[in-house]
Amino acid sequence: MENPCHMCMPMGGILALKGIEQAMVIVHGSQGCSTYMRRHIAEHFNEPVDVGSSSLNEKGTVYGGEANLCKALDNIRKVYQPGLIGVVTTCLAETIGEDIARIASEYRHERNLDMPIVTANTPGYGGNHSEGYWVTVRRLVETMATNTERHNKVNVIIPSISPADIRELKRLLTAMEIEYTLLPDISDTLDRPYLAAYSKLPAGGTAIADLYRLGGAPATIEFGVTLDDKVSPGKYLKDTFGVPLYSLALPIGIENTDAFIKVLEEISGRKCPEDVESERGRLLDGMIDSHKYNFAGRSAVFGDPELVYAVTRLCLENGIRPIVVAGDKSGNAARLLPQSDLTAEMVVLPDPDFNNVEQQARAGKVNIAIGHSDGRFLTERHQIPLVRLGFPIHDRIGGQRLLSIGYTGSMLLLDRITNTLLAEKYTHYRENMYQTYYSKTS
Repeated sequence: MENPCHMCMPMGGILALKGIEQAMVIVHGSQGCSTYMRRHIAEHFNEPVDVGSSSLNEKGTVYGGEANLCKALDNIRKVYQPGLIGVVTTCLAETIGEDIARIASEYRHERNLDMPIVTANTPGYGGNHSEGYWVTVRRLVETMATNTERHNKVNVIIPSISPADIRELKRLLTAMEIEYTLLPDISDTLDRPYLAAYSKLPAGGTAIADLYRLGGAPATIEFGVTLDDKVSPGKYLKDTFGVPLYSLALPIGIENTDAFIKVLEEISGRKCPEDVESERGRLLDGMIDSHKYNFAGRSAVFGDPELVYAVTRLCLENGIRPIVVAGDKSGNAARLLPQSDLTAEMVVLPDPDFNNVEQQARAGKVNIAIGHSDGRFLTERHQIPLVRLGFPIHDRIGGQRLLSIGYTGSMLLLDRITNTLLAEKYTHYRENMYQTYYSKTS
């Protein structure tokens, strides 16, 4: 793959672990890997991001990196005093065949530790950051979950979305009077308020105590319709502990948000509050306002599969033709997207890079792109405007504050898309009129 649309697996693992209370991450590999990933994440969230490293070198590569990893664990415990340590691997550690689960287990036994150590195999060559994220969340659930007690907190398992989106999910859950455990939760850990005193480990994240109780939940809501069963945390909880699973698309757009609210009504036994119904009405009103402009939209959508799928559905609801869609290797996103006149020209790229996206965008005469800032070359080379959404966003401020979830977030996202189409139209309106009419009469 020459120019991938995604980052590597361990970066997704770090994002997942940063959503756990008092957690610290160790990247088992070279120092350069952890430095690159820490900088990449910090530039998106504009927050300090600490990531440990086992600092594998030539000697560790030949003789094994167990000593390096154990020393890294010792140092992390001494410096940060975390409540949980997550260990993710890189290409180097996986190539030499490091058994990090065994190393972590023996380390805990030798040090007589109660503190959990969660390991996830995330080789950079094994997949993208979205896959690394889900593998790590699955490992968190497999390692921590028990069903020692039954309780009323619903598990809500989410893909990698913005802190603003997570806060909106919490608001909707609270509005429906539902107690919940949200996993992972970066809404404070990667978007913390300014404080005069700096803390190495920020407050917030999914409580470790709640991780142990995942198996006793009354239900799991998992925003993971593109997931295979083998990596689905919700499927593991269902198979192992009998927790009922609701697999939903991210609540972006009318249909997806309606489906989410319906599940909340079913679980809680309560009707949707009037203020949330009013938000739905305002979204419908906004869709009516913008539809007459959106019919001219021909979009390319790329990024994390769950976000791509939900945004593509939003486009279809509003008359925008999705021409190029970056799917997933499983092909689940392509199978789930509806077939209609609007999707007649749609090309779903199962394992895309930006060279594929660029070729298909030019062939399909795309006039708007929706995705993270690595796709900015579409604007630079072909003047296709980009609506920035998802991770990473490095050339703008506020990626962590972009809201696109729920009725309110969907309206905000739709306005951004529509206004981008309008700006493109009015920027080139006179030029196009001249070429269409004046040149013919000359």
